[in-house]
Amino acid sequence: MNMAYRSGCPINLTLEMLGDRWSLIVIRDVMFGNRRHYRELLTHSEEKIASNILADRLKRLVEVGLLSRRDDPSHKQKAIYSLTEPSIQLVPLLAHMGAWGRRYTPVSRPLSIRAQLLEEGGPPLWEAFMEELRALHLGTPAPARSVLAELQAAYLAVMAQEEGAADTLKA
Repeated sequence: MNMAYRSGCPINLTLEMLGDRWSLIVIRDVMFGNRRHYRELLTHSEEKIASNILADRLKRLVEVGLLSRRDDPSHKQKAIYSLTEPSIQLVPLLAHMGAWGRRYTPVSRPLSIRAQLLEEGGPPLWEAFMEELRALHLGTPAPARSVLAELQAAYLAVMAQEEGAADTLKA
């Protein structure tokens, strides 16, 4: 992408690529939710992203090389979005952001359980997750361990606990 940058500072350059609110949310949803189609990203967004903003961010993330886009063979008008190696390498950054958010913001338990597991698992878990993401998005051989399944199982377990607690309060 041919952009004029404000400075050559690596933090500035990273923020110019990722710094708006929605770019990392879209990457998060592709990465942790395995949402690969526009409609999935739009309808399953916790933050209720507007359709025009989602379309713009997907286009921009493809342009800067953080997502790739290919036609969906099952449907002529659908596209499949995939993470690229640079976006897969964001796993440690997202893990640190999640840990910081858990420490300093009023998170919900269900939406913070993945961040907790990533923080507790540290670099070995991040590496295993990145290996799995490469298999899902770049076509490398699938690893034996599915971190994505572990994160989803923890999320579903917390959701079930929350629903159980809500039912107990109603009784």
